[in-house]
Amino acid sequence: MIDDARMRMLALCSLRVEGKSVDWSLLARNVSAGHLDNLCDGLIPEESPAARKALPILRQALRDSSLSDHFPRIEDELEQAAEVGANLVTVLDADFPENLRTLSDLPPFLFYRGRLDHDADSRSVAVVGTRNATDLGLSRARMVARELGEAGYTISSGLARGVDTEAHRTALHFERRTIAVIGTGITRCYPKENHDLAEQIAAQGVIFSQFWPSRSPGRDTFPRRNHVTSGISLGSVVIEASSTSGAKMQARVASEQGRHVLLLKSLVDQQPWAQKMVDDGRGASVANIEQMIDVLRKAPAAHAPAPHVQLPLDAG
Repeated sequence: MIDDARMRMLALCSLRVEGKSVDWSLLARNVSAGHLDNLCDGLIPEESPAARKALPILRQALRDSSLSDHFPRIEDELEQAAEVGANLVTVLDADFPENLRTLSDLPPFLFYRGRLDHDADSRSVAVVGTRNATDLGLSRARMVARELGEAGYTISSGLARGVDTEAHRTALHFERRTIAVIGTGITRCYPKENHDLAEQIAAQGVIFSQFWPSRSPGRDTFPRRNHVTSGISLGSVVIEASSTSGAKMQARVASEQGRHVLLLKSLVDQQPWAQKMVDDGRGASVANIEQMIDVLRKAPAAHAPAPHVQLPLDAG
């Protein structure tokens, strides 16, 4: 069972009016700032375009039903999570991942399987790339994951085919901690062929999901997953990625979040988008582990914060 404050916060995340939800990042920011009671009363202290957009949705939803009306659905989701051995951590908890707390687009909660490790996870680095990686790209992913792990970093990625899979497997092989941020509910595994890999990660590291446990994969879930994968990490190392790859999106998001963007020199040489990020000062071209560590030890370049944009949300 969870306490009343967490139930009310989850109920706020459940509110919907004509298919529209209140921006979850907005809720997370305001709950983190101590405004849970205000939100439950239909007030949003934050002054921003996102708040102005969300306010009529919040007030209409609270007129249509009480927060307690949503408790049975939440209890069902919690039971589904418990059936797979998953736990819940929220922005109200001290052990919520510290790197995420600094974001404007942080999630209000995470379901997880495995073990939280505040110190290790504050030193996580994402190793990401295309699902259709070349053999050379996969080899580079293994090298980067191994060397970053040896340097004391936790390897985070998205459990996708290709580069993500190799990064996780390499970390596990060398008995290093790895974090998987998935684009489904915690009760599901996508792609299905990574089921055994996911079980290993849950046993030796941690799997995070920012969605309701029953949530199936959708068009919106993987872009949203990228925000958490980059945000939970000090930086993102992009191995291979075309101009339409989700890894390119993660590089952009990481830059907007004030995280390091490390682009392999081979990628910069081949992809104009990667070269442009370097030219714009939003990414660093790196050729070896020494250069990666040198970048990671520096404070990220300051960029104008990204606007609060509500990502498509289907609470399921």
